[in-house]
Amino acid sequence: MKRTLAKFKERQFLKKVAIVLVIILLIGSYVLYKELAGRVFIDDSLIQAPIITISPSTGGAVQEMDVTEGQTVQKGDTLAIVGSQYLRAQTDGLIITAPDLTGSSVSPQTQLIQMIQPVDLRIAGTIDENKGLNQIKVGQVVSFTVDAFPGQTFWGYVDEIAPTAKTAQLSFSISSERPTQQFVVYANFDAAKYPQIRNGMSAKMTVYTQTY
Repeated sequence: MKRTLAKFKERQFLKKVAIVLVIILLIGSYVLYKELAGRVFIDDSLIQAPIITISPSTGGAVQEMDVTEGQTVQKGDTLAIVGSQYLRAQTDGLIITAPDLTGSSVSPQTQLIQMIQPVDLRIAGTIDENKGLNQIKVGQVVSFTVDAFPGQTFWGYVDEIAPTAKTAQLSFSISSERPTQQFVVYANFDAAKYPQIRNGMSAKMTVYTQTY
């Protein structure tokens, strides 16, 4: 009789433990769901700034190349001389490409030098149209990590959502499957606050959709 009572109590105890574990699991699942439900993850992201292209207004021979890749310039600095034309920086910036074309003949279509303004650095993330794009709005808070700085988290906000897909595929396959389009989401951040972040670095971005 005592043994039967002990087994009964043990079963009751195990039932209570099982119920508590189920409740904890349900609460944990709900909390995790609520946390993830307000986030959109964009793993394919890149740090970049709008590129400023320097080209001569008329063709001619390159007399001098006065800048090199990685050089910082100020507004008014001479960048190159083509024929009798002095190409000057229209703004402060960072030279990202400047091949030595001294002695070569170039046309007005030649992209002689490319530069960026580091203050204009932002994150460009590529996302499939069916992976939460409809939840993203300008102004939402963004956190991001940069592959070059593991363990560090940076912050910004959604600045722009591309109005068109990266590649507009108009043709369909024989199976009539609709291709999934990709859009670019841009996020701004305080470049002065994060001076270690450089143009071209790979990143991962998280958009907090409930912060709008």
